[in-house]
Amino acid sequence: MTLGIDIGGTNVSLGLVQDGAIQNAFSAPSFPPEASLEQTLEALSAHISRIITPQTRKIGIGVPSVVDLKEGIVYDTQNIPSWKEVPLKAFLEERFQIPVAVNNDANCYALGVYAQYPETDRPELLVTITLGTGVGMGIVEEGRLFCGANCGAGEIGTLPYRDSMLEDYCGRHFFDAAGRDSKEASAAARAGDPAALAFFDELGRNLGVLMSTVLFAYDPSHVALGGGIAHNYPLFRPAMERYLQEHFPYRKVLERLKVNIFTDHNIPVIGAALL
Repeated sequence: MTLGIDIGGTNVSLGLVQDGAIQNAFSAPSFPPEASLEQTLEALSAHISRIITPQTRKIGIGVPSVVDLKEGIVYDTQNIPSWKEVPLKAFLEERFQIPVAVNNDANCYALGVYAQYPETDRPELLVTITLGTGVGMGIVEEGRLFCGANCGAGEIGTLPYRDSMLEDYCGRHFFDAAGRDSKEASAAARAGDPAALAFFDELGRNLGVLMSTVLFAYDPSHVALGGGIAHNYPLFRPAMERYLQEHFPYRKVLERLKVNIFTDHNIPVIGAALL
């Protein structure tokens, strides 16, 4: 049995995983931004102590950060100001006396998604895009994560776009900048409100730019969308696909591409357990 942990912007999610399925899980609010390094590590340890069992053989943990994969050191973690350079693997291994693997949270989601496909139909090259507060990305080729030299591969959301960067036009920041709540906007669009429909049409065009960039960079066989905004796929899909049809030059790539939605909140925890 493995303990998977996903540290997100809103919650810390933990789950005991066996044979690819969650056996026991819970979530707690993420660490307050003013918390010290010592306070955050003690809080994380308390969460682990609450769920770990004598049968737990290892811990896998995903963090919104670049990671030294060998040493398990995390750097400049998003949403946790005190985590500038944290030897997380060494700390947890000393505390709990079992092996620990650390990786980026988007990579954990990617591994978790890959495991959702039937063994007989798993993607040759999968790119996962998490549409949440920002835009996270993971890459799995023939069952193995591609992380890059600094665990930063796939950070396409930070590419320049308009007056900022892509993720500001594809994630929750796009809603915030427009003064819209995502659930309210979704309900209005589904009710046929013209302004809300136009808003999702613009979001779809932005995601078309993001998707086009992914196709040029990685030529995936499958793309999986997750995160809270992916629930609105039926609303932004037409504009996203229209952008690709109008601007992406390789028709055969679009014909072969498979796009799937995976929004189960346990997927990153399962992926972390698979590290």
